[in-house]
Amino acid sequence: MKKITILAIALLTVCFVTTKAASAGTYKIVNKISIEGDEKWDYLFSDDESGRLYVSHGSQVQAIDEATGKVVGKITGLKGVHGIAIAPALNKGYISNGKDSSVTIFNTNTFEVIKRVVVTGVSPDAILFDPFSQKVIVCNGHSNNLTVIDAATDEIVSTIALTGNPEFSVTNGKGLIYINLESASSIAVINVSTYEVVNVWPVAPGVEPTGLALDNDTHRLFSVCANKLMVVVDAESGKVITTLPTGDKTDGAGFDPSLKCAYSSNGNETMTVVKEEANDQYSVLENVHTQKGARTVSVNKRTHHVYLPAAEFEATAAGQKGKIIPGSFVILDIVPE
Repeated sequence: MKKITILAIALLTVCFVTTKAASAGTYKIVNKISIEGDEKWDYLFSDDESGRLYVSHGSQVQAIDEATGKVVGKITGLKGVHGIAIAPALNKGYISNGKDSSVTIFNTNTFEVIKRVVVTGVSPDAILFDPFSQKVIVCNGHSNNLTVIDAATDEIVSTIALTGNPEFSVTNGKGLIYINLESASSIAVINVSTYEVVNVWPVAPGVEPTGLALDNDTHRLFSVCANKLMVVVDAESGKVITTLPTGDKTDGAGFDPSLKCAYSSNGNETMTVVKEEANDQYSVLENVHTQKGARTVSVNKRTHHVYLPAAEFEATAAGQKGKIIPGSFVILDIVPE
């Protein structure tokens, strides 16, 4: 009887540990940060060093203290904000304005505007600060090129022609910039020292890639595509490793290097979580229920919080886009349990 009891306890212990391990990756919305204003949005950016979340919001960018959820600063008078990049050591931020093809540079301590730079392309969209070169990479969505700004001088130093419209970019921190080319269904690789395109890799079977994330330890790119696929690409050879299913209306991508999780924010009210294991093994951990329109994402790599902007929309006929319901704009704060 004693042996049976001991065996039963052992089995129960194994079941408990297994169940707990299986649920360890579960994500949930822990907070909805309400933000004033009813304008459209695009990207947001978590500055992990300062613990601030910068949110694009039509004619303004709002800086949120991630610990309190309070707005601590604003940059206003902007023209169709798309993206935000931060250069922490320089105390500078860079905002892409699609409507007047410019970049607004601001002081991250005071939120005062330092300078406005007219880019060498049309409709600047995603924007990236590369700490290796101290350059700001601006993706000009309607002119198929990049504008490169020197963060030390805030002067334009180069324009790089591309074979498709640049949608999003990431850096390996060692001199290479990877850029999703949406219309060309490929990834361009830029040498940031020479301003040259050194490679262009197709992401087939992925089509129209938008969001892009990078695991710099394993050299794996995660490119999310319009045909509901996340394509994993070798960042050294350009080889497609595998694909995983995502939700519909995918736009943004993110990666948490500690948790080894890649994220695809899907406008159809889900966020796909992909787990990266050893030996190039990948699996969809779960599809987290989010909110309609929550299609861009930013990850705080220190706290592991994942942020997505969203709002409520007025009901319309099928296929039509309703107006934003006033006062409904929020930031979804999602964490792994």
